[in-house]
Amino acid sequence: MKLYYYFGICLFVVILDLITKNLAETHLSDKTVSVIPGFFDLVLVWNTGAAFGILAQAPDILRKAVLISSSTIAAIVATLYVLKKRSRLSKMEVVSLALIAGGAVGNLYDRLFLGAVRDFLDFYIKEHHWPAFNIADASISIGITIFLFLELYYKKRVRV
Repeated sequence: MKLYYYFGICLFVVILDLITKNLAETHLSDKTVSVIPGFFDLVLVWNTGAAFGILAQAPDILRKAVLISSSTIAAIVATLYVLKKRSRLSKMEVVSLALIAGGAVGNLYDRLFLGAVRDFLDFYIKEHHWPAFNIADASISIGITIFLFLELYYKKRVRV
């Protein structure tokens, strides 16, 4: 049953990510939409680097190799971990790993087929902007946060 959760959530994240990126590309190519003025906008940004623009200035071949391989490895490692340890994983651990893998695959799609990741969620306060991101990025961040919380805090507390 845990495998259904895992692959279902992965697929949901990938589909939601690609749909929202396509909508952003279609409707935001030449404009910014202010959702909450002074705090949150929708704006299309083509990110050739990693989070926070890391590697954006690196040579093209190096940047692509590192980013494509890291997304691929993240998705494979999460999937293999679930397949190997599924009987010992909680549902929340499975969910967290599915969020990570689904997000990795969503961004991998963009890198492989478009050459850059489409980001469109822009949070800011005055002139201080958090780097634009997308559903895949959010899924990866949430998945890592949940997994780390469970591994570092919750499991220790339950064992005591």
